[in-house]
Amino acid sequence: MNVQNTVSSPQDSFADIALLFDRTRSRTTKLVAPLTAEDMMLQSMQDASPAKWHLAHTTWFFEEFILRKYVPGYQSPDDRFAVLFNSYYVQAGPRHARDKRGLISRPDLEAVRSYRLHVEEALRALLAEGRNDTPDIAALIELGCHHEMQHQELLVTDLLHGLSYNPLLPAYLDPVVPPRRTPVDLAFTRHDGGLVEIGHDGIGFHYDCEGPRHKTYVAPYQLANRPVTNREWIAFMQDGGYGRAPLWLMEGHARAQAENWDHPLYWWQQDDEWWSFTLRGAQAVDLDAPVVHVSYYEADAFARWAGARLPTEAEIELAGRDAPIAGNFLDDGHLLPLPGAGLWGDVWNWTQSAFSAYPGFQPAAGAIGEYNGKFMVNQFVLRGGSCATPIEQMRPSYRTFFYPHQRWQMLGLRLAKDV
Repeated sequence: MNVQNTVSSPQDSFADIALLFDRTRSRTTKLVAPLTAEDMMLQSMQDASPAKWHLAHTTWFFEEFILRKYVPGYQSPDDRFAVLFNSYYVQAGPRHARDKRGLISRPDLEAVRSYRLHVEEALRALLAEGRNDTPDIAALIELGCHHEMQHQELLVTDLLHGLSYNPLLPAYLDPVVPPRRTPVDLAFTRHDGGLVEIGHDGIGFHYDCEGPRHKTYVAPYQLANRPVTNREWIAFMQDGGYGRAPLWLMEGHARAQAENWDHPLYWWQQDDEWWSFTLRGAQAVDLDAPVVHVSYYEADAFARWAGARLPTEAEIELAGRDAPIAGNFLDDGHLLPLPGAGLWGDVWNWTQSAFSAYPGFQPAAGAIGEYNGKFMVNQFVLRGGSCATPIEQMRPSYRTFFYPHQRWQMLGLRLAKDV
């Protein structure tokens, strides 16, 4: 996360940020348009949040870190929202229990929509002032927009998890025949590696955990040209991959046994055919599409079964540095991985890299500094974005992170090999 102004002209900065703000808020509004008030209350587990809470929390972020600080006399519609809609910012004050967010029936949905409108109007008025004496305003609004983009991805994946418990298998969006992209044969591309620099160069928006840019050694390696497919995953299943303990990390095998994992999340078999629950309802598993909703433990076991390994995040960053950022993202509206995936989009790629601080990392002062730094333990980095990620989020240095047992996000994998 970078909270420094990166645009030379403050006037241009505020104009650009105003457009980004409008695009971001409009995308969220579009995402929740198909939902009923009941849909927006679903919370199926502690890791997931209701859509209504996502609407309110992303609004609270702008209010807490910008309006309360930079708008004299600003009044919130309800000061109690600061407790209800704070997520994990300890320095911002007390918080409602994370696993009880689905019980917040009051304020109702219309009150949350009114709260969003109130904050949007205040932000637009602040942007219209063009206060070039305070460039941090533009940078913080930009951060708030990227924060909301992350919650847009969480909103649809949390919703998918919640809807999956309904035996009626309701679709978030109507089922459609996805565009047919030509399947890609598996191939490995050689990369020389060497002493290289990775991380963001500091020009333009980025999260704090993407920097500082630093040198690291990467041995020569090979990287798969596409993610692992459902067809390949089924071969792993048929070969007893889930039950073969030598393929698995001990902790992963224990988790798989305890939770009865024998296929990716949302899959079931019907009349000798595999099906999956998706944001577009029940779908027959497309054998040539990337496998999705698999944990780090499953991905690591599959890679070992395939005679390969998971790549490091540096290996993926190097391979993607000169590749155009184009693929199947949230903006395309498919909301499920498609055959023919390349380096970007469709599914996040698990890496073997632990989510930790780069050399020289320093979190920002205050509650904003809690954004990433406090999570740098026991999680693994993923790269490349997914069909639920806004494309505006993507850049070669972008790193997201999840715990190794988690499966509900659009999580997949691609293989790597040593040279």
